[in-house]
Amino acid sequence: MTITCFIRYEIDPFGKAAFEEYARNWGQAIPRCGADLIGYYAPHEGSATTAYAAYNIESLAAYEAYRARLAADPAGKANYEFAKRERFILKEDRMFLKLASGPHAKLVLP
Repeated sequence: MTITCFIRYEIDPFGKAAFEEYARNWGQAIPRCGADLIGYYAPHEGSATTAYAAYNIESLAAYEAYRARLAADPAGKANYEFAKRERFILKEDRMFLKLASGPHAKLVLP
């Protein structure tokens, strides 16, 4: 059963550019370390402090192994250090959800 990890970030409203760099860095490291990255989402309109990320992983056991690989990955280590040094992430919350609506019908364009 695949689960999806959703991360809600509270970021410094003046740290949007730093968060976007952080997101691009994970765009390379996360798939390489074994998770199916859906994407990182930075503020665009409305809240200047809320951002999200989402990725799929096979199980919580697979998540633990993935996190270990990510922490050992040179780009992963560098990105963690970048966030720690620049302090643009004020809060980070993770939750794991499973898809309840699938399988979905094919998209029909008007």
